[in-house]
Amino acid sequence: MEHVMAPRKTSYEPYDFANRRHIGPSPEEMAAMLDVVGAANLDVLIAETVPAGLRQAKQLDFGRPLSERGALDRLRETANKNRVLTSLIGQGYHGTIMPPAIQRNILENPAWYTAYTPYQPEISQGRLEALLNFQTLVADLTALDIANASLLDEATAAAEAMALAHRVTKSKATAFFVDAQCLPQTIAVLKTRAEPLGWEIVIGDPFDDLEPGRVFGALFQYPGVEGSFHDFSDVIAKLHEAQALAVVAADPLALALLKPPGEMGTDIAVGSMQRFGMPMGYGGPHAAYMAVKDAYKRALPGRLVGVSIDSRGNRAYRLALQTREQHIRRQSATSNICTAQVLPAVIASMYAVFHGPKGLKAIAERVHRKAARLADGLESLGFKIRPGAFFDTITVEVGPYQGLVMKNAIDNGINLRKVGTDRIGITVDECTRPDTLEAVWRAFGGDKLVYPETYPEYRLPKPLIRQSAYLTHPVFHMNRAESEMTRYMRRLADRDLALDRAMIPLGSCTMKLNATAEMQPITWPEFAEIHPFAPADQTLGYAEMIEDLSEKLCQITGYDAFSMQPNSGAQGEYAGLLTIRAYHKANGDDHRDICLIPASAHGTNPASATMSGFKVVVVGTDAHGNIDLADFRAKAEANAANLAAVMITYPSTHGVFEETLREICDTTHANGGQVYLDGANMNALVGLARPGDLGPDVGHLNLHKTFCIPHGGGGPGMGPIGVKAHLLPFLPGHPETGGNAMTVSAAPYGSACILAISWSYLLMMGGAGLTQATRVAILSANYIAARLSEAYDVLYTGSKGRIAHECIIDTRPLNASAGVTVDDIAKRLIDCGFHPPTMSWPVPGTLMVEPTESETKEELDRFCDAMLAIREEVSAIEQGRYHSTNNPLKNAPHTVEDLIGEWQRPYSRECACFPAGAFRVDKYWPPVNRVDNVHGDRHLVCSCPPMESYVKAGQTDEEARVSQA
Repeated sequence: MEHVMAPRKTSYEPYDFANRRHIGPSPEEMAAMLDVVGAANLDVLIAETVPAGLRQAKQLDFGRPLSERGALDRLRETANKNRVLTSLIGQGYHGTIMPPAIQRNILENPAWYTAYTPYQPEISQGRLEALLNFQTLVADLTALDIANASLLDEATAAAEAMALAHRVTKSKATAFFVDAQCLPQTIAVLKTRAEPLGWEIVIGDPFDDLEPGRVFGALFQYPGVEGSFHDFSDVIAKLHEAQALAVVAADPLALALLKPPGEMGTDIAVGSMQRFGMPMGYGGPHAAYMAVKDAYKRALPGRLVGVSIDSRGNRAYRLALQTREQHIRRQSATSNICTAQVLPAVIASMYAVFHGPKGLKAIAERVHRKAARLADGLESLGFKIRPGAFFDTITVEVGPYQGLVMKNAIDNGINLRKVGTDRIGITVDECTRPDTLEAVWRAFGGDKLVYPETYPEYRLPKPLIRQSAYLTHPVFHMNRAESEMTRYMRRLADRDLALDRAMIPLGSCTMKLNATAEMQPITWPEFAEIHPFAPADQTLGYAEMIEDLSEKLCQITGYDAFSMQPNSGAQGEYAGLLTIRAYHKANGDDHRDICLIPASAHGTNPASATMSGFKVVVVGTDAHGNIDLADFRAKAEANAANLAAVMITYPSTHGVFEETLREICDTTHANGGQVYLDGANMNALVGLARPGDLGPDVGHLNLHKTFCIPHGGGGPGMGPIGVKAHLLPFLPGHPETGGNAMTVSAAPYGSACILAISWSYLLMMGGAGLTQATRVAILSANYIAARLSEAYDVLYTGSKGRIAHECIIDTRPLNASAGVTVDDIAKRLIDCGFHPPTMSWPVPGTLMVEPTESETKEELDRFCDAMLAIREEVSAIEQGRYHSTNNPLKNAPHTVEDLIGEWQRPYSRECACFPAGAFRVDKYWPPVNRVDNVHGDRHLVCSCPPMESYVKAGQTDEEARVSQA
């Protein structure tokens, strides 16, 4: 008898592949959580949370989700459509070699790439030390006093330098001079930044065209895009006589051989650290740098790592000064920089530690020798080379044969750069090999030329050869055996708390799983080693990925098109507002310059509006945290003649689905404005509601939040903007790809390499999986709110008592009853093994908690148990059982040092170090006690402290070396 096998039954829905990876709670755990929340099932909870009128009618669906293996196969297939040629295009992007020890232990290590921005210094000492090394590296190479902890890219850094110069100069001029030898993408970004602010960009030769009296600053490229370099000392002196500032965009590797900008008298230096170990990645992510004279340190944009002390007097690192100045100064801020490029900056710093000053100089010398050999060979073929003195870049006059030589080069596996119509630019780098030069010579007709073993004569002018020392600190002279380097990186990682250790429940920041399978493709050569200006027929895989990612984001959001150019959320805000501005200008509405922004908005919102040339009018919020509709309507109507835009966050900054979104959009449109939707909280919308269907015209997405690109300790990020069809013509363009003249980032597609992460996430989740992730994120937030509601007040709920994907816990009553501040609670959570939630934003004195969908019920319960135990400790203070100022909360966090020596505190060591939630075996020990921020700002040190300071603290030389290493 023939047996017929019955069809196999499965309980898996299409999203179950994702369930096992991205969605933490099991079905059984979800059922238990729903019981606590008081909802019959997940559908009921979502119906009570998301207003029915906002829900999307059609289920999100873009095909069957792929398994990990299937997604990696799809990515491999796509990657293979890219052609990896040797790119000698230069123009700010170079081949480089990331030491494998750094790739494995930093770039591919979740202890580094899943960490959050180091706003909590006690649990960020490893990253902060690495960033301090970065600042020291930059300050030393540029010979300037102080450097920040990285910016987004070189073009953005140049624009920030221009804004800094305008802010601090005493000159009344409104023009800024730009060296014609600057990178084209830098010039484009400068023009974009200057236009809405009414600044004129003057481009020319610094020695022939610069009139110091009519500019507030000037930017010089060193070396220039065509290879030339000059000593700008005399030009800079003339600028200073006219009370203008000088900015030099310098190649950091060239500075290992060349006179540094600081020795020319420059005020500001900027550049890209890409060639310090980070692959080109079709444009990024790469860490830019900015260094300034000491006089301008308080005007420095971005983040700045400083040295302070902890409560025991031990050295401790922390973020210093104006690190979040856009949040403090809001519409008065001169920068909206929020995301930095921390992970690439850490890699650059480790590259310098790995090679040391002698190694960096040797790399720079090898690069120059290759360029000199290349020039010698081409000159032997009869070609004229410019300039006569160069570092790594030459320009070759080829007359009418430009096209032929370019084709020959590609046939030999080499990309070169067109310069005008009759010249070709060539930039060699660390990866250039002898056969590379021979291939270039063949392209120029030198088939018989052979790479010479003899050293060529240097083409560097003696007056510009560097004489000063750099990287003198011992950290750059440690034993660079791989064992020691690996241990150094491990020691730093162990000092930090990242997602690989515990939940990071930060409201508005969506610290969710970054799956390993999603991270893998970013190091594949087919993605990592592509120049951003490579010919289009070599980047078909990138084009396919970006197009499909854009289409999926359009389906998710309801927008009609996306630009991938903005390389941070703040850049997305800026780009979106500039898109609105360009739309009004095209309609003859140049006068529209009013932007309405709720008082609760993220600080980058008003800063971005100001940078875009808008005037900010603040709209109030009501007692429930919603936009005050009456106030909004009154201000929209009062400014109807000049209303340009409204910036809103949805769900609201207070974690609530406001039911007036359509009315806000209708009112804005009726009064001539456009609606910008900040996508910071998109994790509560995906699959449930599409912002493009609800009235907004443009908005950005934080791919480093909702779509799984990891935060990397504070960057990289991506902030693409989506628009409705009428704004499509005004999206950012780029000098290399054409389109709109507005350019906001150095590369056409921003940090394109990491787009593979979000694309992988969407492929593996599918529409149903993404929707389920949103539903579980809302469940997890409501579960935490329900468990904590009897011990703490939960601020702001929707009309049916539900919250969105995050909740605000009010700790202000505890300050009144027991003197316990939000800082005390945050630091005590570190003892429990958690990164604290977002503090004092959007409401001062509160904690904003966002658990995401990635955390299991067990981890959620561990956090709730810790918070409830903290509330019991507060009760002990209220009842007099704990001293008001000498208690576990005031003294938190506790370190290993608290386990030894005298103990005179009125609570036990066990209570101090092993509170509820803390693991016994795998306990996380913060390396320092509470950091003194005031001391750090009063005694500002922002580079590696001298070795003597370690000895003064009572350490031996060996202890000092180990302490620094």
